[in-house]
Amino acid sequence: MSRIFIITGKGGVGKTSVAAAHAVRSAQEGVNTLLVSADMAHNLGDIFQTRAGGHVQQIRPCLSLLELDPYMLMREEYPNINKTIANLSGSVGLAVDSIGDSYMIPGLENLFSLLKIRDLYLSGEYERIIVDCAPTGETLSLLKLPELLSWYVEKFSPVGRTLTRVLTPVARLRYKMELPDQQAMDELGQLYTKLVRLQDLLKNPDSCRVRLVCIPERMVVEETRRSYMYLNLYHYPVDGVFINRILPEHTGSSFMENWQKIQSGYLEELESVFTQIPVTRIPWFSEEIRGMEAVERLCRTAFADKDLFDRPVRTDNEIYAPIEGGYSLTILVPGADRKDVEVFKRDMDVDIRIRNYLRSIPLPGVLRGAQMTSAVVEDGKLTICFAVKDRETVG
Repeated sequence: MSRIFIITGKGGVGKTSVAAAHAVRSAQEGVNTLLVSADMAHNLGDIFQTRAGGHVQQIRPCLSLLELDPYMLMREEYPNINKTIANLSGSVGLAVDSIGDSYMIPGLENLFSLLKIRDLYLSGEYERIIVDCAPTGETLSLLKLPELLSWYVEKFSPVGRTLTRVLTPVARLRYKMELPDQQAMDELGQLYTKLVRLQDLLKNPDSCRVRLVCIPERMVVEETRRSYMYLNLYHYPVDGVFINRILPEHTGSSFMENWQKIQSGYLEELESVFTQIPVTRIPWFSEEIRGMEAVERLCRTAFADKDLFDRPVRTDNEIYAPIEGGYSLTILVPGADRKDVEVFKRDMDVDIRIRNYLRSIPLPGVLRGAQMTSAVVEDGKLTICFAVKDRETVG
């Protein structure tokens, strides 16, 4: 079965090197592998010292490169999606066609990249797809986009169909404005189906894994901890942390040994935080990672473990359980502080905000009309309790 590996982390920590090592190690096993750059600042060509671009290029047996170009994807592979979403806004004397093929609705760059990765996975041509992602903040935006868009589409579509049918004559006659037509609403439904399937693909540990890259420095350690928490909040399967650029001991330089002591403290902190997933240490090499020989040296040094592509992953991110008088929902939020967590129930959704990230989780039908009674953060878990009428005992 094919699998996607998403490599992400704070900018400048060596994500591309780690992604390249994954890809080369996979190809060495005789597995057909595609290394994809989803970062607009592409540098796959730089690290392998070859030309890479918007079309797949094989650089050695079982190893190919691809640098995603969202604008090219929009024009060549998904020309209707941009127009579909634009058509939802209707028009006020301006035809959408007049915008031109080079116009992209802000924020859709990530959607085109994700859809291309999904199509590559579904093609079955590659057994492993290694994705070199943008820095963590952009990656989180990338990964939560399908859930966010599908939520809006799900809420808007039933109401939108009725409203557009009723209001279109009025809007046309009185305001000289065109509302979305039936075709636009049908296309929206097709996009919704794609988004749901994409979301299922990215959250299924059998088809996708997320791996974090960091270095032992304070700002990076803090961001890596938060990223792990947010990825668990959105139910993405994280199965590894790679700590890059670790200095050797006993260098004979007081300057370097002082930095090595600083790193040691952060290394202990990282390994105490990520106790549930494997942590890989990568030394700081005396030369930069450029060229196939350098990537192969990295593979031999830090990527030799036999289970690199088949690590266990936790699947208990979201658990509903019966309790006295109702139900509880438990969500993994490792490292979260209660003061940073806000929880609200809205109709059939529960909204969870942790700092500047918000997730809306649709609730099952059994919780229709339920009242949220408590939300507790303890030991890296958020437990939300709901009281349900006519349910007095467990089971």
